[in-house]
Amino acid sequence: MSPHLDTVRVERVWAEAGTVHMAARTRELTVACPECGRVSARVHSRYCRTLADVAVGGRPVLIGLSVRRLFCDSRDCGRRTFAEQVEGLTVRYQRRSPLLQHLVEMAGVLLADRGGARLLQILKVPLSRTSVLFHLMRLPLPSAAAPRVLGVDDFALYADVYGTLLVDADTRLPIELWAGRDAEQLAAWLRTHPGVEVVCRDGSLVYRQGITDGAPDAVQVSDRFHLWQGLSKRVGDVAAAHRGCLPSAVPEPELALPPSPAAPSDQADTPARRHAKNLFEAVHAVTDTGRSLNAAAHQLGLNWRTVRKYARAATWQECVRRTRPRRPTSLDPYLEYLRQRWEEGEHTATVLHQEIVAKGYRGHYQRVKTAIAPLRRGLPIDTPRERPPSPRQVARWITTAPSRRSLHAAEALRRLLEHCPELDRTHDLVRQFAAMLDARDAAPLADWLEQLTTARLPALASLANAIREDQPAVVQGITTPFNSGVNEGRITDLKLQKRIMAGRAGVPLLRHRVILMALLRRRHL
Repeated sequence: MSPHLDTVRVERVWAEAGTVHMAARTRELTVACPECGRVSARVHSRYCRTLADVAVGGRPVLIGLSVRRLFCDSRDCGRRTFAEQVEGLTVRYQRRSPLLQHLVEMAGVLLADRGGARLLQILKVPLSRTSVLFHLMRLPLPSAAAPRVLGVDDFALYADVYGTLLVDADTRLPIELWAGRDAEQLAAWLRTHPGVEVVCRDGSLVYRQGITDGAPDAVQVSDRFHLWQGLSKRVGDVAAAHRGCLPSAVPEPELALPPSPAAPSDQADTPARRHAKNLFEAVHAVTDTGRSLNAAAHQLGLNWRTVRKYARAATWQECVRRTRPRRPTSLDPYLEYLRQRWEEGEHTATVLHQEIVAKGYRGHYQRVKTAIAPLRRGLPIDTPRERPPSPRQVARWITTAPSRRSLHAAEALRRLLEHCPELDRTHDLVRQFAAMLDARDAAPLADWLEQLTTARLPALASLANAIREDQPAVVQGITTPFNSGVNEGRITDLKLQKRIMAGRAGVPLLRHRVILMALLRRRHL
């Protein structure tokens, strides 16, 4: 109340039922008519307004304010009387002070329905979640001016339903959000907002067509992050196609004992290997005739994913389910000691357990008994082996800059590339593209695309075709500083807001929160 003492006089303050009450009265001052601006001091009547204000000392505050209704003496004004307003304290038709109303609106922007209602309950402003949303949706959105550099990207609303987010790349603020990602929506928005000079996007054909239709003079930039992401995915496909080479990245164990004649060999004829061989021959007998995967699956009575797996494999050995190597345990540092004591003639598991306990082992006796069981059958102790890398892990090694690879990754990748010429070729092509991005030089792009085509790797050949269709935008993405990094950051924030609202927010509410949240962080609200 203190900023308004010049216009308002406090007459009484008291507490009742946990609420602080204030009785106040406006002073007899001249007031300007809100329509014509002519000042007046001729009073028509008085009436009392009840205003809620921010809590004091944990107690809600109610202000009973007596205000005047005055005559407007201007003959040209359409008003005969008007009610006076106290700047910063009253707003027409508003039963909260501007400060409290701003608090309610910010609770809605920051926490939405239930979260905002809980926060306001703590602040002694009881409101339902529906009321919080009502006040949030009443907030006006800023007018969407056409930016110079526009970022366009899609995001998942839920399941297979997507939306589109537009971001001003200069101010880094979201502009618009709508459901769907079709070309006509984007083209219509660009037509109604002329002046866009540069548009950053991913490789989507839909957005490419929408930009071409709505802003044909705008420069399209295919974002280099999405280019690198697409290349990384194709590298993973190449690694998956050469899955049989991946175990070569794991070094051979140095202390491995020669296998016993009774030990099962990896090349032994087992039921799993026979099953894989029979399925491989049956699937290729059908698919090699030109029939589709679904038709082959229907004929053989198999799942189409199984048919796809065997149809893509070059040999049946690639389809054999491999047993996973044993994981390291706390007993591993003592395995050499157990082997040595066994060769010395100590074959009692209890004694061996007691000896390694004295050396610091804290595991159970049963684990020691299980570890020396192969020795009783004349087999070597099952020592832990490093697992072969997955195709995704190999793709990450290849796409990581050599200076940022760990020593283990660099050594494993060296062994793998020496064994697999296809992955070695893929690694060279990835490093060539990385050099183009680092130097922002697209001159070698045409030769690089030709190398992708002639590399005899289907995954890379399809990437070359996709880049050729969008080559002008790809060149812009390599050579210019424009990118979609701000889009990715805003979409990450958008997903956070969706999770805060448990994914139940509709597009209008999501648009309000995303745009107003960004403005609030810039302190524009």
